[in-house]
Order: sequence, then structure tokens, then C-alpha cells
Amino acid sequence: MSWSTNDIPDLRGKTAVVTGANGGLGLASAKALAGHGAHVVMAARNQTKAASARDEILAAHPDASLEIVELDLGSLASVKSAADAIAAKHTRIDILMCNAGVMAMPQGTTEDGFDTQMGTNVLGHWALLSHLLPIVVATPGARVVTLSSTAQHMGRAINPDDPHLRRNFDAWRMYGNTKLAMRHLAVGLQEQFERAGVDAKALSAQPGLTNSDLQTTTHAEGGAGPMGAFFEWQTKTMGMSTERGALSQLRAATDPKAPGGGFYGPLFVTNGPPVRKPLVRPGSDAAVKALWQVAERETGLKVDVAAALATS
Repeated sequence: MSWSTNDIPDLRGKTAVVTGANGGLGLASAKALAGHGAHVVMAARNQTKAASARDEILAAHPDASLEIVELDLGSLASVKSAADAIAAKHTRIDILMCNAGVMAMPQGTTEDGFDTQMGTNVLGHWALLSHLLPIVVATPGARVVTLSSTAQHMGRAINPDDPHLRRNFDAWRMYGNTKLAMRHLAVGLQEQFERAGVDAKALSAQPGLTNSDLQTTTHAEGGAGPMGAFFEWQTKTMGMSTERGALSQLRAATDPKAPGGGFYGPLFVTNGPPVRKPLVRPGSDAAVKALWQVAERETGLKVDVAAALATS
């Protein structure tokens, strides 16, 4: 039987933090989680869009419990401010959904000098996780969900000598690298949870071909190359709705039977109901170690479950 939002359990009393909750997959996820009783922290950069997204959720679920926190993943200072604001109000985080991201953007840099995609998709989420990890590990049964993509199959493990591809930049290769890294983040985090004896789970998901306007933004920014118009048309005409595309990450976040380290995606790769998928090219120890090395060096922050337990 196909899994749907009807299978999401009662989430009353739980707190979910969703990055990029002001549109696309993040908005669809926030709406579903709030609709099942979770208090949803909508972490987003564009505050005008976030306010509109909140109104949309409330129109569908008038009793929804929501708050908006400003978060720019391209700024470590903004990430810290957002984490501080969340920590000041919440003693539990049951779901941390690392959803926000950019795709195949032209070469550029974040406020901290990172490649735009690496900084936004990976290092910003790493920093947020680092700051919030003490709350996550103190929450019974917490889940961390990272968003990957079919583009992970184009990616390679992060090269510590050139993580931002400054020597040979390619927009799509960088995107693939970041999406593979987000899956490696879940793999490495799950290993730490298990070593520390924490009942939290780290999982990853990919949404398949979903019309979330991500492709439109990529094309508008010139990152999709000469086939950009075709890819945009394909996504708009053949892609799933954001409500359907978000099901994989929602299942990873809420299915009681989802195992730690699990990976979820559409049954038919780009379309279909959300199912657990095999880990093709599972994260090797070397790949996970490289991610941790680069992320710690670039951000100055650690993702260390044992240390987080000591401070929780």
C-alpha cells in the first residue's frame, strides 16, 4: 500500500525545525507536519515568503502551531543567530529537516567565502546541526533528515584539497557533490548516534522529479546551461507536485518503522510513492571522514554526538 500523509502519526507535543519552509518541498513538509500536530519552526531566509507560507498553512490548518525564524544558510553568523533563537525557546527538537538548498548555481561565494552551493546546501546545515545537536540528542527518538537528490550519482566525495571546486568548477558536478555529501552526513551522524547509544536517527531522502521551482531558479540564474529551458519544461510538465515530492522526506521524518541510516525516495526513481531505497555507493569511511574534515575546518564547528551529550 502506498504511503501518504495519512500515515503520519500524531505529532502533538513534538517540535519540528524545517529549513527552507517558505516554499517548495519545505513548505509542503511544514504543512504536513503542522497538520498532524507538530509545532513547526519555519526557518527561512526570505521573510516575506515565510509570512505568506505561514498564512497558507494556517488556511489549511487553522489550529497549526507555527513560528518563523530567519535563517540564511549562506551566512554562518545568520545560522548561529537562528540556532540561538530556536534554543532559547525550545528544549526539544524531534525533527530537524535539512531541506533548503540551491541547485547548479553559477560559480559564486557565500558571505563566508564558500562556494554558493557547498556553503548553502552542506556547510550551512552542518553549522545548524552543530549548534542544535545538544537539543537533538536530549530529545527521545529525535530524527535528523538530510535532503539528497538523484544528482548524488553525478557527485563525488568531497575533496579536502579543493572542496569548492575552485580549480575546475562545474555547476552540476558541484551540485552532485553537495547532494552526495548530505547523504554522507546522515550516514556519519547515524554511526555516531549508534556509538553513543543515542536513540536518535539520521536519515536521508530524495524527492525525485518535483516541480518545486528549483529548476526554474537554476535556469533563471544561468546555471542549467544550454539545456536549461528543456529541463525547466520537463520539470513543470512531468514533475510531481511538491506535496507528492515531499513524501519521501516526510516518511523519513515520521514513519515509526524507518530505520536509522535509511534512505527514502520515489519508487520509480523520479516519480512514485515514497519507499526505502538501497544505498547505491554507500558512504565509505573515507568519504564520511573527508566530509567531517572539510566541514570542521571550514566552519570551525564540530558535529560530535558524544560532546553534545555532555552539554545537553
